[in-house]
Amino acid sequence: MSYDTIEQTATDTSSAAPAELPRLTVLGTGYLGATHAICMAVLGYDVLGVDTDRSKIEALASGRVPFFEPGLPEMLAKALDSGRLRFTTDLAEAGEHGDVHFICVGTPQRADSAGADLRFVEGVTRDLAPYLRRRCLVVGKSTVPVGTAARLTQILQDNAPAGTDVELAWNPEFLREGFAVEDTLRPDRLVFGTESAWATAQLEAAFAPLLEAGVPVVHADLPTAELVKVAANSFLATKISYINAMAEVCEATGADVQMLATALSFDSRIGGRFLKPGLGFGGGCLPKDIRAFIHRAEELGVGKSVAFLRQVDAINRRRRERTVDLIREEAGGSLEGVRVCCLGAAFKPNSDDIRDAPALDVARMLKQEGAIVSVYDPEAMDNARRAYPELTYADSAMEAARDARVVALLTEWEQFRAIDPATLADVVAQPHVVDGRHALDAAAWRGAGWSYRALGRTA
Repeated sequence: MSYDTIEQTATDTSSAAPAELPRLTVLGTGYLGATHAICMAVLGYDVLGVDTDRSKIEALASGRVPFFEPGLPEMLAKALDSGRLRFTTDLAEAGEHGDVHFICVGTPQRADSAGADLRFVEGVTRDLAPYLRRRCLVVGKSTVPVGTAARLTQILQDNAPAGTDVELAWNPEFLREGFAVEDTLRPDRLVFGTESAWATAQLEAAFAPLLEAGVPVVHADLPTAELVKVAANSFLATKISYINAMAEVCEATGADVQMLATALSFDSRIGGRFLKPGLGFGGGCLPKDIRAFIHRAEELGVGKSVAFLRQVDAINRRRRERTVDLIREEAGGSLEGVRVCCLGAAFKPNSDDIRDAPALDVARMLKQEGAIVSVYDPEAMDNARRAYPELTYADSAMEAARDARVVALLTEWEQFRAIDPATLADVVAQPHVVDGRHALDAAAWRGAGWSYRALGRTA
């Protein structure tokens, strides 16, 4: 079903959607919150985006998305033009506006442990509560440790003038960076964690166009809804780390991990999605989510049940170190004074997100060993410069590769896949390439005279 069809479902008064859609507030206008606010306005809802960061609010209100996400700027323009989307820093205005309030703030890893930092979730809940003077629903979308919803419910009902007329539900997000618009407008499922029929009805009204479009819904209790996202991310991380563990075995035995992954993918019990060897996962979700899951399980006394996730995390970290090993081997055994071209800085293509980015971690380790590192990424350069000012940055892939003794592909952007190896060979000092993402055509690069290396494949 197209986006236009879903939008028509939201605004067509002859549809089965409620005659009056609830008014929505979205608390937090980072990646999750901005995407949710924009898309819900496009679907026909009256939406108020709220944030304490005035610069974000001003950017969004002026039609500028303050991060890179394909398709979202166009959706923002459409939402603003409709008159259904506004932004504010005023929580009192939010309390007055919203029938359903979505909490979309971050839950990063704590500085002093592997646990999730809930300051922002608890803070926005506590700050919003005094302005909730009528019956309304507060909906958590942030990824939190199981048990958080019960604590937030108490905070709301203790501090809101409406008291127990304020209910809390949980609706976990499943956005993939680079596909956030599609995942919001056409999700593969919705999860509604509620404690009353009224709360369920409110959530159904808040997602009426998607339900009309046939999106499956899982109705759950609050603890189950809280667990869904971390359980899904942990399973995905396990699958990625599994094939990377097999890559280590392949390197020790002379086997080829790409062939192994292809053979496994035909097994319907396993499938080929995310069974892709390489540098491993990063970003703002998988690494911190599995660590927070382990931490919470240990708090609950069931740490042994998820102990395997420690190995999942360890395997993933080792991929970065092993990539540096391959680059060092291609450089002749030492990186001191060696020019290395690093193609990629974002943790994945179609994103400017550098949180826990394997590419930049590899670049940092190369720099520490004395390499002269030149980094290029199509979208993440500004973020990378702020986080890693000690690295050198280029304005193009060709500039980054000039006089390099080793080229390392670290983020699998399509424009890097499309590089002509013969053309690149003309600008490098030596034609050595380490494909950290198994994204290049090994035969084509070797045919153009390159020494090609990749994790889990023989030299």
